[in-house]
Amino acid sequence: MTEESSVLRACVEHFTFHDEAGPVLTGLELALRRGTITALLGASGSGKTTLGRLLGGWSRPGNSGLLSGVLEVAGQILHFEGTDDDPAINAAEWARHVGYVPQDSTTVLSMVRATVGEELAFGLENRGVSPAAMRESVQHVAGRLGLTHLLEHSPTTLSGGELRKLAIGCVVIMNPEVLILDEPAASLDAEAAAGLVTLMRDLAGRGTAVLVLSQCVDALVRAAGHWFLLQEGSLSAGGIMAELPDFTALAAAGLVVSAGCGGVGSTPATDLPVDAQLMPDGSAHRALPPDLGGSKFPAAQLTDVQFAFGPVARQRRPLRRRNAQRAVPPNTVLRGVNLSLQAGEVIAITGPNGAGKSTLLRHFNGLLQPDSGSVLIEGKDIAGQATGTVAAAVGLLFQQPRDQLFERTAQREVAFGLSGSAGTIAAAATHALDVVGLSGASSRHPAELPASQQRLLALATVLARRPAILLLDEPTVALDGHGRRFLVRAIHVAAAAGAAVVLVTHDVDFAAEAAHKTLVLSDGILVPAEP
Repeated sequence: MTEESSVLRACVEHFTFHDEAGPVLTGLELALRRGTITALLGASGSGKTTLGRLLGGWSRPGNSGLLSGVLEVAGQILHFEGTDDDPAINAAEWARHVGYVPQDSTTVLSMVRATVGEELAFGLENRGVSPAAMRESVQHVAGRLGLTHLLEHSPTTLSGGELRKLAIGCVVIMNPEVLILDEPAASLDAEAAAGLVTLMRDLAGRGTAVLVLSQCVDALVRAAGHWFLLQEGSLSAGGIMAELPDFTALAAAGLVVSAGCGGVGSTPATDLPVDAQLMPDGSAHRALPPDLGGSKFPAAQLTDVQFAFGPVARQRRPLRRRNAQRAVPPNTVLRGVNLSLQAGEVIAITGPNGAGKSTLLRHFNGLLQPDSGSVLIEGKDIAGQATGTVAAAVGLLFQQPRDQLFERTAQREVAFGLSGSAGTIAAAATHALDVVGLSGASSRHPAELPASQQRLLALATVLARRPAILLLDEPTVALDGHGRRFLVRAIHVAAAAGAAVVLVTHDVDFAAEAAHKTLVLSDGILVPAEP
């Protein structure tokens, strides 16, 4: 790949963050040509997000760290020696050529605009685009990403998958010469992922260089013409897509191969050690344990739960009359959900973006309360109970793990809020970290951990409290193959100890691997998944 044919090129001798002892990127060269799709593969901590941020102008040499090497964009060549005399990158000018959508897609959004349509138009407004041209562009991009029906909605009401599509739209609408997508399929349903593949191919057909950063070999990666494998900050392999290594080699590198692309999901968790006290036979099977806890009540019982968001979404609602007759509002999300969840049972809930899966989860712990119907936890109706009271029995892993991380070390993070003697608390925290594979990271600051380990740390904070019900909202997002194995083990350990587990996911491979059964939230009700 010659310099003359590339629109974006990086030659990195080494790149080191200011607060790191050693480089995170070393000895790599990557050039992106117009009209191509390239896949950069790597497990969590390999450095692919760091490289993506560097190429996207989000981590600028001098500001974020020291770079020794060359960056070239649209014919402009910048040389860096890691000194005060290095050139300064103009972020606004860089963004005219390179569009970057990070793993946490919400960081692209201004979140100050009232509607999805205004959010899409925000960047064009800043460039002085005429109102007529803006409206046309907004309608076009919204149509390509399946956002047309949401144009008048507030971004704060969108699901995780819808927010990701909006973030991609906010970058694509600016018509960059290079589009960099970091884990773009995370939280997307199958239809949205297929639509993104079509969009990527269309953009490449019009001359855009597309770079996909991923730790999962899925349909988006398979759409690329070339691939590269990043390991420990250096490119270790690469080639055309037809020469991609087999599943075994990719799994060994920490990647996940989608079943639809010739793989079988993540490596089974049976080869990971499991606490003998919690799982006596040492296995990680999915057989339903018999009558754990011996309670005469289900762990959770949802009966005819109906819920609709009002003009302004509210997190708590006043106490209401049970099952009062009322017309079903047009913005109803849940239309009569029924679910009985037993101790030790693991249930996966899937469904399209915006179906209300996260909304349903928030009914288990009282963050949202139904307009009609009932929610019983261990036989007790939680209507009117304080969320903190319900939280003692119900643990929730958020879609964004950073929302529940705030301490100075991983050990302190997990220990926060636990009761008992200092020795008991330390032992509980250490055990939870071990279950999720983070025993070696106990002294590290949560912000220093890669996204995969941040999610596992957030899970450990929930596990340590040993809740009766464990709720996981898109738990595989940002997890590489190694992380998924620890996630599956953690789920099986919790279930073997008597916890009922509900996981919301778009990853059907993971659902089949981790859960006893899978349900689909469709048109506001739960139905069995098709075999």
